[in-house]
Amino acid sequence: MNTSLNASRRAADMAAAAQDVVDVLVIGGGVTGAGVALDAASRGLSVVLAEAHDLAFGTSRWSSKLIHGGLRYLANGDVGIAYESAVERGIVMTRTAPHLTRPLPQLIPLHEGVSSALAMTGLHAGDLLRRIARTPSNLLPRPRRIPAAEALALAPGLKREGLRGGLLSYDGQLIDDARFVVALARTAAGYGARILTRTKAVSVEGDGARLRDTLTGSEFDVRARKVINAAGVWAGQVVPSVRLRPSRGTHIVLSSPGITGTSLTVPIPGSRNRFVLVLPQLDGRIYVGLTDEPVDGEIPDVPQAPESDVDFLLSVASSVLERPLTRADVQGAYAGLRPLLDAEGASADLSRRHAVLTAPNGVITVVGGKFTTYRRMAADAVDATELTTVSARTKDIPLVGATARERLTRIDAPARLIAKYGTEAVQVAKLDPARLHTDLTVAEVIWAFEHEGALDAEDVLHRRSRVGLIPAEANPLVDIVGEYAGTNRRNHSRGS
Repeated sequence: MNTSLNASRRAADMAAAAQDVVDVLVIGGGVTGAGVALDAASRGLSVVLAEAHDLAFGTSRWSSKLIHGGLRYLANGDVGIAYESAVERGIVMTRTAPHLTRPLPQLIPLHEGVSSALAMTGLHAGDLLRRIARTPSNLLPRPRRIPAAEALALAPGLKREGLRGGLLSYDGQLIDDARFVVALARTAAGYGARILTRTKAVSVEGDGARLRDTLTGSEFDVRARKVINAAGVWAGQVVPSVRLRPSRGTHIVLSSPGITGTSLTVPIPGSRNRFVLVLPQLDGRIYVGLTDEPVDGEIPDVPQAPESDVDFLLSVASSVLERPLTRADVQGAYAGLRPLLDAEGASADLSRRHAVLTAPNGVITVVGGKFTTYRRMAADAVDATELTTVSARTKDIPLVGATARERLTRIDAPARLIAKYGTEAVQVAKLDPARLHTDLTVAEVIWAFEHEGALDAEDVLHRRSRVGLIPAEANPLVDIVGEYAGTNRRNHSRGS
């Protein structure tokens, strides 16, 4: 099973795609599109995936990096989507990608005037869903109330005045959302899917599409028995009848060591079911998010985080901290657009359920939903093609690098690499270990170009790693990483 994606394979797959009639053409290379490609290919269908930019270029890389059990949806009375989230979280953490996930302790600080009864009821309801989904408690322990001393031990930066303790619960955290998408696409490639990045859909019909190689400008047609539009927030540009109301979710990236060793869940003043999350990462950074603001007008390739969102997140997070956060703590910011289906009401209240829609020309669109439930979205989209009677198999297909969680600790490689590459960490560790950045080695750059489909420095810095979240750290590396991209292209050119 060849799961490597690189320049040579892209060229060969593009040439083949222009000649064959495939079962399924997927438009979009985010978590949903890559999930559709894996689902269809693993059922024995021939697949081409066309992504205008790079894998995880859009909303999929701008998440909170959580595989969560849907507690917020439970609070809103949407038991169905909360249960679906809990089930899918368990599948990802125990079967398909243990190496790319970890248990995340979450602490709700209890200061004077903050009621704990309603929050604890919600946490126990969420734990009931965890048990129904059969996710073991040794992976995600049951929630409990803790005293102030334990809360301060977990989060030393908490405001001490009026602290009565906290509510501690557990959810799932992604090591890296963009790397998860890359692993999905590579696993799909192992089943024969042709993954074409830098390939823009110029026009789309129910029986195929006109595609453009944006590296060369050349265009070609791909004929398909079914076309699935998984373009996320851009789905309406592919199928104009699809109406979306994008919602912006902003995060800020902090360099504030000592604030917390665990995630903090901070209630937003005046709101019963909305929170700001303070999320420590394995690389030492802290993400604080997220907003939920409606967005009108043209959809940008890369959304910008407005100053008002940054100020809002700093203010809410600071409400539970001894030292208020300031702009000096902010090293970067990012914003993603949720592809929510148009409906009445505020964007924060729109359902996160997904929908599968078939246009008059036959194009199938899958839209809505959220990162955690990508697998269900993909299965429903492939079912809608009616091309196969084989049921979805993806709940039992481990992604590239996956193995049982207990085996990960026995891999002979640095822990940092195991968290990113799983079983492949052994192979990565054999390459050049020289460090270009605290979270990026020469070995990882080489691996990204040879096996993970990276084609330029931006692919490596922004999606195969997350160095790019802090521009001041990424900008000096663009030319250095670009040299490896040039070497890779020359090597593949000679080998073709």
